[in-house]
Formats: sequence, structure tokens, C-alpha cells
Amino acid sequence: MALSLRQVTGSNFSYQHQPFERFLDDAADLGREHLELWGIAPQLHIPHLSDAGARAVRRAVESRGLTVRCLTPEQVAYPVNLASPDTRLRAESVAMFRRAAELAAELGAAFLLLTPGRGFESEPVAGAWRRSADAIGEICAYAGTLGVSCVLESLQRVESNLVNDSRALARMIDEVGAPNLGAVLDTVAMAAAGESVDDYFDALGDRVRHVHLIDGSPTGHLAWGDGELPLGEYLAALDRRGYRGAMTFELFGAGDYAFAPRPVVERCLAAVRAALPA
Repeated sequence: MALSLRQVTGSNFSYQHQPFERFLDDAADLGREHLELWGIAPQLHIPHLSDAGARAVRRAVESRGLTVRCLTPEQVAYPVNLASPDTRLRAESVAMFRRAAELAAELGAAFLLLTPGRGFESEPVAGAWRRSADAIGEICAYAGTLGVSCVLESLQRVESNLVNDSRALARMIDEVGAPNLGAVLDTVAMAAAGESVDDYFDALGDRVRHVHLIDGSPTGHLAWGDGELPLGEYLAALDRRGYRGAMTFELFGAGDYAFAPRPVVERCLAAVRAALPA
């Protein structure tokens, strides 16, 4: 089985200023089968979404022939930090992810996406690393009781001082030691670290379980064609390494994609269709 356009999810990353139903309608109309849901207000704000609300979202998703693949709470721009030296803030962050795991179970999502957080720039990295690993372990253990797996994403250096490349990501996953914890390959974070798809698979193997497939220059979370990253090279490498999981367009740009998100998604789908290995 070869890499396929069917692996590309529908995602609401550029739909935060649109009705959620419009996102679902577009995803179904554009032939998507699975979704990655960004937990953003007002659509899916984790602290305010009830179990009943999550079940209503699931019904709306499934009524369009779709399923939820991954739940990704907003966690980098918000006051959520699993490695925070502030005990209260760290505890609240863990509680948010535990709640997100419950909602992922209600949504039928296979994966809950986590990021490692960051420590103070002025403190030794080891302390923040330990706090992050302990928090991730607690979240994974709780998610496992609900039948939910977790995937951990490497971040750019401006976003985290802990996990910035595939080797650090592998080390963190090894240290946590949770059987339900895998890795996210984000092409922008990968490019920012000067790495390749093969570097990720060399370090992580089949623990690469989710992909954010986005253009950049080399950063920026851009639509394909708006940056400079080698889409064809990435897809060929993913195919060669046997990746058959989901791939998501995490479209932020400068915020203007949100004005009219569907044409941007259509452009990305067309770019992937043209670049897929024969």
C-alpha cells in the first residue's frame, strides 16, 4: 500500500473564525475521512467543553461520514506548560490534559497531542526536563485507562528549550516509558532543526504515529506553495519509510488563511495530490 491522499485529515486550524459546522461541511465535501480537531475557543475550548458537548460534536462528525483521529488542545500560546517551575500552573496544565484525554475518549479520537513545555531560560535544563517527563507520564497513564494514546511533538527553539529535534524527542519518549506514547513529525519543526524525514525515522522508527505536513520558509506554518520546503521529497521519504498514519495541514500563516480557509485547504490538497509518489 502506497502513501495516499486519503491519509490527509480535515483540520480546523484555519477555521477558528468560522462556524464549526462550516469546517465539518468543508471537510466532508473535500473528501476527508478523518479529522484532527484543534481545541480552540469558541469551537472546542477544552476547559468549557462538557462530555455531552463532546458527544454532540462526535454525532455531528459521524453524521458526515467522518471520524476524529486526533485531538490537539491549544497549548503553546495559552498558559499551559507541563514543565513550568510554578507548581500551581504545572498542576493546572496536567489537569487540562487529563480533561482533554476524557474528551478525546468521548470524541472517539485515537490520539491526544502533547507538547513538552519549557523551563526558565535561566535554570538548568535538567530540572525542567524532569518536570516535563513526569507530567507527560502522568497524562499518558491516565489516557491509557480511557483507551487513548498520546503523541508528543517536538517544538521550535523559540517555543521550547526542552525538545527541539528528533533525538531529544526519542530521548523524552524513552524516559517517559509509556507504551501508549508516540511521536509527531512536524515538517516545520523538523526543518527549523535542520533535520529530514529520515532523521525522524532513524531516531524513532514506528513510533512516528502522526504527521503535521506544512510548508514554511523554513518556519511559519504555511500553505503549500507559500514557503520553500520540499513537499515531494518529504512525501517520497514518508512513503519509503512505510508511514501510513494521518497527515494534517496545520495552517496558521500570518492569520489571513482564516479569512477564507477552504481555498487554502484546496490548494494544499492539490499540491499533495500532484507530489505524491507514483
